[in-house]
Amino acid sequence: MDFAAPVLNYSLLSPILILLAGALIGVLVEAFVSKALRPITQLSITLGSLVLSLVQVWRIRNEGSTTAAMGSVIVDGPAVLLQASILIISIISVFLIADTEQFTALAAALPGSDEERHALQSGNQVTEVYPLTLFAVSGMLLFPISSDLITLFVALEMLSLPLYLMAGLSRRRRLASQESALKYFLLGAFSSAFFLFGAAFLYGYSSSITFAGIHDAVNGAAGNDVFLLIGIAFLSIGLLFKVGAVPFHAWSPDVYQGAPTPVTAFMAAATKVAAFGAMLRIFYTAFANAQWSWTPVLSLIAIITMLFGSLVAITQRDVKRMLAYSSIAHAGFLLSGVIALNKAGLDASIFYLFAYGVATVGGFAIVTLVRDSAGEVTDLNRWKGLGKRSPWVATSFAVFLLAFAGIPLTSGFIGKFSIFSAAYESGAKGVVIAGVLSSAIAAFFYIRVIVLMFFTDPVEDGTSVEIPSSLTQITVAVSLIVTVALGVFPAPLLNFITDHAIFIR
Repeated sequence: MDFAAPVLNYSLLSPILILLAGALIGVLVEAFVSKALRPITQLSITLGSLVLSLVQVWRIRNEGSTTAAMGSVIVDGPAVLLQASILIISIISVFLIADTEQFTALAAALPGSDEERHALQSGNQVTEVYPLTLFAVSGMLLFPISSDLITLFVALEMLSLPLYLMAGLSRRRRLASQESALKYFLLGAFSSAFFLFGAAFLYGYSSSITFAGIHDAVNGAAGNDVFLLIGIAFLSIGLLFKVGAVPFHAWSPDVYQGAPTPVTAFMAAATKVAAFGAMLRIFYTAFANAQWSWTPVLSLIAIITMLFGSLVAITQRDVKRMLAYSSIAHAGFLLSGVIALNKAGLDASIFYLFAYGVATVGGFAIVTLVRDSAGEVTDLNRWKGLGKRSPWVATSFAVFLLAFAGIPLTSGFIGKFSIFSAAYESGAKGVVIAGVLSSAIAAFFYIRVIVLMFFTDPVEDGTSVEIPSSLTQITVAVSLIVTVALGVFPAPLLNFITDHAIFIR
């Protein structure tokens, strides 16, 4: 048997390779650069790698070739749009991560130990979060462009493993942070096992690991339909876990609350874009002609996810847990775009993912600013009168909440209107009705927080607004501008997405 040398298109793979190179340089910086120079060096390398990668994504958007790695990676219009969204969200997240006051001084130290206290007193900063971020983003870029099951699994682990570590790096509430990291890791391992189990059944059904091979097998109805159903079910479990859909959502509130807030922002926004990008590619290409098998179940999951996330969020008194359940509800809204299975659904999903991701980073950035002597204040009762303490911070948070609620003149309204319109066109009226009802329920608890901030008197309990550096201000300002701009002038981005978002099998 002749050996076939692998053929790689390094130009199309360059955005991922740039990030991996930056991450490896960051590891070397950790080993050889002095502690005093590490923070600025790591931040420069990370931002430089992300910006250069974004430039490469923009450059390759019009290249004719789509096969980047022997058919295991496809770079088409949706791939470029999703990669660009991930990179933009990652860039504004890194400005938030750069305020390292959120991170423990020594990750390996036991919480409360003398070693940890000494590290805090000496002013140590954890800078390995930067290369971990680049490794995670490289996996996120690979996830939505994977076109076979093995590459998809490798990308899933590439983006997940760094996040497990980053979730445990919180400076305060160290035990809660480590618990959240362990819970995320254990449940993530289970979901990966389900993913592999589903991949095995799909290979048994189609004798192929490529999406094109599975698509052809579905068209030809050559395999055992039981294998197909089991494969779709278990593969979907792995993907639904990453997006936090019910009933695979249990990790979300605890991890969102326990992880450092900048990591929560990055994870909540960028991971959703990558995971839904992969879901869109799989269901729109490989499983498109097996719609009869997965649409009813996915519709039911979407309805339950929307209603559950919105209803449970009402009862939350911690702002990070409230945003976590809000994220669960938004996963249900985004599943409407997958169920739609039409061009409008694809376009709306990509727009929604970008708009929601930017607003999410901005919302969590605001959370990092409300503090007392012990650190962040996430108890909503202590946010009373925030509008009188700091009108700018409260107004910014209100804009992000209104975007989550889907109020007109924000990006959230355009996103929800587009995605529900696409689902309605496809005949998924039940999902649309549940989505509108869930949005109305969600508007209640968003507006409740706004009333709490602006129409109640502040209580003197030590709570204040502290802006650690201009980096966090950049994150909030950029997120705010994008959220409002996409609500007032959405047409340029929507038209750009419509022109380029076409899957190639």
